This record gives sequence, C-alpha cells and structure tokens, in this order.
Amino acid sequence: MSLELSQFIEFELEQERYAFYIEDVQEIIKIQEIKQFPHTLPYVKGVINLRGQIVPVISLRKLFHYQEIETTKETRIIFVNHNNSIIGVIVDAVQRVASFSTIQLPPEKVGHMKGSTFVGIGVAEDGLVAIIKIGQLI
Repeated sequence: MSLELSQFIEFELEQERYAFYIEDVQEIIKIQEIKQFPHTLPYVKGVINLRGQIVPVISLRKLFHYQEIETTKETRIIFVNHNNSIIGVIVDAVQRVASFSTIQLPPEKVGHMKGSTFVGIGVAEDGLVAIIKIGQLI
C-alpha cells in the first residue's frame, strides 16, 4: 500500500503536528493516574493498567526534548502496538484521522530528533505533519 493512501492519527505536541499510522494505534484515552517507578529513563512516566494489562507510558514531550507542562482536558494517551508490544504515549491533544496527498522523506534532523525517527513528512492542505516510526519508540 502506498504511504499516500494510508491513514494516520494526527496529534499535537508543543503546537507541532505529528502522526502515527492508524493501524499502529490500539486506542486513545484521556489522561489518568500513572504509577511511577524510580530509576527509569527520564521520558518514562511509569505504567498504567489498561484493562488488566500493565503498559508502560512515555512522555513524548520529554523524549522530544520539549519542556513538560501540566496536563489539560485535551491531554491524551495514545496506545500504540508494534511487534506485539504496547506502549502508551502522552500527547498534548489528538486532532484527527488524516491522510496526506504527499509524503516526503524526512530531513536528517527534525528538531532534536534524528530524521530516522520519522517515516516521513506528510503534506496536508493546512501544513506539514511529521509521521513517527513506532519502532523507534518501542
């Protein structure tokens, strides 16, 4: 299947637009209590009980070197699945299901992140969206 025919879950982080492939997204929930553990990587917020399954949750803000902010009513956890592993990803807000007329290769660096973190850059009528490789997060 062509990347341009794929659908994505578009979300916001630090007023920038990002997306995951829709088939990698298991579900999206409002933020809830996360059990923290000491001695984890700085971007690991802890774990959450997702219907009986303990799932790690990361802060995409922290991973992408953005400053942490207080959660809002728009904050969501997107649960993504890759190679039978599930991880929760905290984002500022989920925007929409999107598809892109064109997907271009990412530059060598996108902000603080290597270009290899991204599948590509989706071109939408209202701007650009960085498409994240789930395998790079899990």
